[in-house]
Amino acid sequence: MIIDGRKIAENIISELKALKKPEKSLAAILVGENAQSESFLKQKAKIANQLGIDFRLIRLSGEMSELEIIKEIEKLNLDNSVGGIILQLPLPEKFKKENIIPSISSLKDIDALTEGGKKLVSSLVVGVVNDVLAYLNMDIKNQVVAVVGRGFLIGAPLLEYFSAIDGSPEGRKGKCLKIIALNSKSDIDLIKEADVVISGTGKPGLIKPELLKNNAVVIDFGYGLVDGKLKGDFYPGSLITSACLPVGRASSLNTISYTPTPGGTGPVLVAEIYKNFYKLNSAPPLSFRT
Repeated sequence: MIIDGRKIAENIISELKALKKPEKSLAAILVGENAQSESFLKQKAKIANQLGIDFRLIRLSGEMSELEIIKEIEKLNLDNSVGGIILQLPLPEKFKKENIIPSISSLKDIDALTEGGKKLVSSLVVGVVNDVLAYLNMDIKNQVVAVVGRGFLIGAPLLEYFSAIDGSPEGRKGKCLKIIALNSKSDIDLIKEADVVISGTGKPGLIKPELLKNNAVVIDFGYGLVDGKLKGDFYPGSLITSACLPVGRASSLNTISYTPTPGGTGPVLVAEIYKNFYKLNSAPPLSFRT
C-alpha cells in the first residue's frame, strides 16, 4: 500500500487553518546556491501562503564568513516580528553547521536543531514518523523498528527519540520493543526483523521489498537523483512487478506499506514545520491530534 503523504499533510494544514494564525513571520535563510534547497523552500513558501503566514526568504552569499552568517541570524533572533527561523541545510561545504546552528534562538528554532529548541518542539522527522503511524493507526510499543542511516537530520534524532523513556507508569526505556540501528554500510539484511523501517541514507534503491518481512511499513526520508528523477532509499519495483514472482512471495510483498518518493514524507515534513511554528507562537502551547 502506498502511504499518501500529501493527504496526511493536507489533514495537518486543515487543522492549522482552524486555529488562530500567528501574526509573526517565518524567516528562512538560504546560504549560497542549491537547486534542491530552492525547490524545498518553494514548498515551504507555498504552505505559508495557504495559511496566510508571512514567509521571508533571506539569501546570503556563500562567500560570507561563518561569523557574518551568525550575525544575520542574531538579527533575526532580536526581531520581534519574526516567530521562527529556518536555516536551510545543507550549507555550502566551507561552513560547519555545528558552528552556526547554535546561534539560532531556541524560541525560534522551528527545526528543533538546537538543544534548547528540542525541549520546546519535536524534531521534524519525529513528527513525520508519528503522523504516518497515526495515519496507519499503528501502535509500535511492541514492534521492532529499524532506523537506516544515522545522520544529523534524520537518523540521530529518531534514534534518540525511540531510545528515550516512554513515559509509561513503569518508565520503560524505549518507545518500541527493539531498535535496529544501521547505516548504509551495515548488513542491510538485518531489516528483515523489522516491523517498521525508517530510512534516510540518500542512497536510492538501497532497500528492496525482498528484504522486508510481511506487513512491514517503510517510512522513507532518503532521496537522490536517478536518471534525472527523484528516487527514494526504498525501491518498490518488485511490488509493481510482483506478478512475476513465485506464488506466495508476490502476495506477501503486496502487504508492504510505504511512503513514495516524491509525495511521501516530504509534504508531511513541510506541514510539521508549520505545526512547530504554531506551537512556538501560541499561548498557551498548542497540542495536536498527531
